Amino acid sequence: MSAEPAPGGAPAADRIGLGIASIMAAVFFFAISDALAKWLGQTYEPVQIVFLRYVFGMIPVALLVWHGGGLAVLRTRRPVMHGLRALVIFAALLLLFTGLRRLPLAEAISVAFTAPLFVTALSGPLLGEPVRPRRWAAVLVGFLGALVVIRPGTGGFQFASLIVLASALCFALSALLTRRMARTETSAALLTYTTLGAGLASLTIVPFVWQTPAPDDLWLFVAIGLIGGTAAYFVIQAYSNAPPAIVAPFDYTALIWAALIGWIVWQERPEPAVWLGAAIIAASGLYITHRETRAKPDDGAVPPEPKAN
Repeated sequence: MSAEPAPGGAPAADRIGLGIASIMAAVFFFAISDALAKWLGQTYEPVQIVFLRYVFGMIPVALLVWHGGGLAVLRTRRPVMHGLRALVIFAALLLLFTGLRRLPLAEAISVAFTAPLFVTALSGPLLGEPVRPRRWAAVLVGFLGALVVIRPGTGGFQFASLIVLASALCFALSALLTRRMARTETSAALLTYTTLGAGLASLTIVPFVWQTPAPDDLWLFVAIGLIGGTAAYFVIQAYSNAPPAIVAPFDYTALIWAALIGWIVWQERPEPAVWLGAAIIAASGLYITHRETRAKPDDGAVPPEPKAN
């Protein structure tokens, strides 16, 4: 999944340009997907949104499998880990969509960006990867930024922020599973089994809360599936063509899209504390990415879990 190096040992300039364009497209599509989930969440239960997101998300996944060489790319030696990863991502998306019902879009996305901090904090105990003092310091600073956004003990605190924080933890756990599986599993297999597994997991709950979508809403459900699946594909393209240190900064442009969409659709204006906390979280996340890239320059670039996959 890493970029093919140019003769000098670094990805070619055109590959890097493709990687940047891909991550910018992915971030934009994920912002639209989150906004659709928030809109639909005012009428439908989050688990139904998750279910239909994965039902219609099978369309771009099927195209990815076909483009990648057919069913051969789905061969796996780790079916149990695929199942576990799918359950964790299902929980992450369900928690995120639940939080989006009650939080301003930009605030929810800001909290969701704590996922890379959880990845660094948990990579030591779960993967045995050493975490140096500087990275621990960056993690602590990042979580301080999360506290600035969440504002516990103040009138601006909302319990939904903790739900989104739990979602970020689940996305981090799925990213750690991805690190362990990426050496033997294809990108198509990871996306396909996630989509199937998370869809089946939601199917165990959705009959109890099912509400037949109105005709106009059905198109929104189709859109959230197609857009989410397409965005996940662009993430893979981004991290396959450019180093994480180049790609990661563009990921945080999601905050701009979220603020813009929230303002246009719901007239939301993020509090100054949200912007300050988001800046702290982004700075700490970028520092961690920089340190990890310097420490392991030859590692394949394993894309992080998109927050709204």
